[in-house]
Amino acid sequence: QVQLVESGGGLVQAGGSLRLSCAASGNIFRLNTMGWYRQTPGKQRELVASITYGSSTNVADSVKGRFTISRDDAKNTVYLQMNSLKPEDTAVYYCNIKWFLRGFSDYWGQGTQVTVSS
Repeated sequence: QVQLVESGGGLVQAGGSLRLSCAASGNIFRLNTMGWYRQTPGKQRELVASITYGSSTNVADSVKGRFTISRDDAKNTVYLQMNSLKPEDTAVYYCNIKWFLRGFSDYWGQGTQVTVSS
């Protein structure tokens, strides 16, 4: 099985910064994509940013230029550096890892709350 443990969420004022971390453990296929999603009450979970094993990234337009995703494969960890935070970034942020190897594998973290005050 695979476990994802997130950390780094919290309360910050608008304009501030936070760094989220997500460490994956277990039986992980190295050719994976890791990513961060977020969700607010009553809305669908949305992609914030993702990064492939080859470090190709996909970043949502709403956070482009403010958020940076990176990964450390030696630690099976993905990071999300969030700068210039806005109140609309308030959400529960979820870590995700997925790969395709004789079938699709998809795992989620428990979520971490990010609250940006105005």
